Amino acid sequence: MSNKVYLSVIIPAYKEGKRIGVNLEECENYFKDKSYSYEIVVVVDGSPDNTAELARTYQGRFENFKVIDNPENHGKGYVVRQGLLEAVGEYRLFFDADGSTSITHLDTFLPEFEKGFDVVMGSRDIDGAYVQIHQAKWKEIFGDTGNWAIRIVLGLWGYPDTQCGFKMLNAKAAQAVASRMVVDRFGFDFELVVLAKKLGFKIKQMPVRWLNEAGSTVSLTGPNGYFQVLWDLLKTRMRLWGGKYNIKK
Repeated sequence: MSNKVYLSVIIPAYKEGKRIGVNLEECENYFKDKSYSYEIVVVVDGSPDNTAELARTYQGRFENFKVIDNPENHGKGYVVRQGLLEAVGEYRLFFDADGSTSITHLDTFLPEFEKGFDVVMGSRDIDGAYVQIHQAKWKEIFGDTGNWAIRIVLGLWGYPDTQCGFKMLNAKAAQAVASRMVVDRFGFDFELVVLAKKLGFKIKQMPVRWLNEAGSTVSLTGPNGYFQVLWDLLKTRMRLWGGKYNIKK
């Protein structure tokens, strides 16, 4: 693979054997007419199904393609961090394997970097966003409550949706932010945003069209549960107060 890659697309995947193929097909259709160089990096999070095996069948259908198959499950934050640090693109996007936010949003995200932004993040809660298929009502209630908690605890008042799984960073921001991230589970999103802000990177929020896909591993309790996210939120606040992220003023 050439060291000169314009765009890296990182797809974290866990138990996605039934859905990742559809997403990779969409990526193939999207990139076939693009003139810039790119790589696809699928990072499998110790999945017990055939996610990695199925992803590898797409090896010859992309310009640059690789599968990182972790033998153990660590969490979405762990594999996103891993993907951001192992990618070589000038710009690095990560988005969900279930295709809840389409790869075609790149058409509006990429131009924002030319305006001087370092991080461009999708949001379902700003003007222009559209939720095509909603989550279960209880998930939306917990999600809205969690978003307010994130804004209050981390001071992210201007960011109503830190948890959307479609985010891009330039190489400099990706290295600086991901090398400091420690949250392994779903709380990694707000950790990424607050670190990017504290490090002085310019952040742009962009509206996305989003649809809930069946099969989510989000729950109320357990390692991927809302209570774990809140616990990680408090620990992130404590790390910031304690200077654990090594952010120099």
